[in-house]
Amino acid sequence: MKPIPIAALLVLCAMPAAAAQDAKPAALDLPEGAGKSVVAAQCTGCHDLSRILNANHSAAEWRNVVTMMVAAGARLSPAEKDAVARYLIESFPERAKPHPVVIAGQVQVSFWEWEVPTPGARPHDPLATPDGALWYTGQMANVLGRLDPSTGAIKEYQLKTPASGPHGLVDDGAGHIWFTANFAGYIGELDPKSGEVKEYQLPGAARDPHTLLFDSDGVLWFTVQNANMLGRLDPKTGAIKLVSMATPGARPYGMALSADGRSVFFDLFGSNKIARVDRASMAITEFPLPDGASRPRRIAVSGDGFVWYSDYSRGRLGRLDPQPAR
Repeated sequence: MKPIPIAALLVLCAMPAAAAQDAKPAALDLPEGAGKSVVAAQCTGCHDLSRILNANHSAAEWRNVVTMMVAAGARLSPAEKDAVARYLIESFPERAKPHPVVIAGQVQVSFWEWEVPTPGARPHDPLATPDGALWYTGQMANVLGRLDPSTGAIKEYQLKTPASGPHGLVDDGAGHIWFTANFAGYIGELDPKSGEVKEYQLPGAARDPHTLLFDSDGVLWFTVQNANMLGRLDPKTGAIKLVSMATPGARPYGMALSADGRSVFFDLFGSNKIARVDRASMAITEFPLPDGASRPRRIAVSGDGFVWYSDYSRGRLGRLDPQPAR
């Protein structure tokens, strides 16, 4: 078993398109070396060079980063890919990291890491299933992966549609694994026994499906972030229904069932709002947060009905009481 640099991966193409257009190369800031010109020409399409200049990676991590960027669309020939990796390794060697401070106490904590089979897969959204397995989406490798923590064995399932960009994961009662195809605009269903994948294509302009969950009736709900929509899929019929947000650019993101199960809460990451959809009518209620700068991203609902959210832009944890009087 070898450590995997999942947490240390530098996601070089994660900037929104608008930000990428404003990014300006700064080739003069790069150290001299055989791969400098290729890095300056090819590694600024999605981000500026600060992502490289401020990085702190081992040689293995740099190779993984370059592999992931090629999978994401960086136009590098095999020779250029090797040259870029060598340049980054030599020009930006790993720096010493601060040592952890061990606090004496009764609790002992250990961490285990497993290296995924496909380099540059960008493991995403882990899911623990009732059989004890841990699933993940290999977003840049077009795979779903299953880890058996008891043995360390990993099996990857290749998706049918190239560049699907699998993102969110959830399992159903039948043992199937459902996922959002973030890049290709569909909801997928994997049968782990046969390896078959069924695709439910989203209609029209509904692109960028993101997070998903099942309600108590087995209906699948999902956010469609950049299309500014929320959707539901009935697995029995394959029927999909979508509803658009009233707030422009709201970017529906994380989701959670209400405590009573009658509605679904979700973050509006592009605004300072949390929303609730009624499962029966698909009517949406928006709850503005007190600070206009808030950007709620992930969400959870406690048993007492309170909605908890992470305020991504302000570094806060927030709690919403959706009841008008309590």
